[in-house]
Amino acid sequence: MFSRKKFIQHTALATAGFSLLDFIQPASAAALSKHLERITPLPPREAAKDEDFWNWVREQYTVSTEIIDLNNGGVSPQPKPVQDAHIQFLAMCNEGPSYYMWRILDQGREPLREKLAKLAGCLPEEIAINRNTTEGLNTIIFGLNLKAGDEVVLTKYDYPNMTNAWKQREKRDGIKLNWVDLEMPVESDEIFVERFEKAITCKTKIVHITHMMNWTGQILPARKIADMAHKKGCEVIVDASHSFVHIDYKITDLDCDYYATSCHKWLCAPFGTGFMFIKKEKIDKVWALLSALVPDAGNIGKFESLGTRSFAAEMAIGNAIDFHYLIGSKRKEERLRFLKNYWCEKLAGNPKIKFYTSLKPEFSCAIATFNIEGWDAGDLSGQLFEKWKIHTTTSVHEGVNGVRVSPNVYTNLSDLDRLVDCINELVAKEPPVKKKGE
Repeated sequence: MFSRKKFIQHTALATAGFSLLDFIQPASAAALSKHLERITPLPPREAAKDEDFWNWVREQYTVSTEIIDLNNGGVSPQPKPVQDAHIQFLAMCNEGPSYYMWRILDQGREPLREKLAKLAGCLPEEIAINRNTTEGLNTIIFGLNLKAGDEVVLTKYDYPNMTNAWKQREKRDGIKLNWVDLEMPVESDEIFVERFEKAITCKTKIVHITHMMNWTGQILPARKIADMAHKKGCEVIVDASHSFVHIDYKITDLDCDYYATSCHKWLCAPFGTGFMFIKKEKIDKVWALLSALVPDAGNIGKFESLGTRSFAAEMAIGNAIDFHYLIGSKRKEERLRFLKNYWCEKLAGNPKIKFYTSLKPEFSCAIATFNIEGWDAGDLSGQLFEKWKIHTTTSVHEGVNGVRVSPNVYTNLSDLDRLVDCINELVAKEPPVKKKGE
């Protein structure tokens, strides 16, 4: 697409990636300009229904025509312009890995950090670029100075990789875990705040909040919980794996002390990319998880000693940010919520269908989890794929036994119409009979 000389000239300037528009075909770029001219004056909720614009967005993806992918909560595809940028960076690396990776592309880390910080709403020196939420939160969980008897508040619906990390600290260091129990869905900020507050004691040091729960898409009032926890002298960790650029907010809006997310979910950046945030004044109080020259330094860079990693994937995060800005943060949130409501509202009146997700806008966005009376979640998800090639995932945890559906900005309304038709067909069917012992 571009000459090697031109590409190297751009990256040698230590930018955070080639401009996204350089990877969009001229005709498509012209169409985008017309779409944006039309929808920019519209309120985001109205723009969310502009199918011409969202069809343009879908055209930028290379999704399979063989399946309907409704598990974007697991990992999302990258739009073609982001894929192309990633490929260009990767090709460069392979021409001379140690030179182009460490002497050319690595110069782009600081501009990328600034770009991420602007999007996230924090200082660049508070962000460490890594590979995913698990890596970020485990770095924080294992790096905190906690001693035997210190207590941590978390919920039974937090992500397993995080609860397992806390259980390891409990087993190894003698800290105590206080669990918040919930019944999904919850449609009251006060219930969340009260449950968390009840679990806090004079020994509680950390409150762990999952901003949007992976099991059901439940949104928690993170700021209200954080404010309450801070008044009681606790520090706050936010797991933002699903909420970052899914709903429109800044890290400062949450007033948390620690935070981590993945960029390969709702930002649609290359697989295996993410970042963590630590308030500037707290960085020196968190030990580096991997080897660092000064593991208790006050420099966020101590958390980036990951060894060799994909420089190409990291640099293409910048192009994913550009694509996100083309869509618009609030327009994207409203479109994602519109897609969830579109299919859920068609089924909500059916007494045989149970939703584990609230349809109220303050408590959910793109993700919804449902089940059909009498069905096992695995059988239901299996039927959707085997008969109709609709790819979902099961969500079986605590009191939840359902199928999680998570569309993304490229999802067509016709895909969701197909989902609704198939669910209605299954409602009319008898669920599979389990054999003895199953």
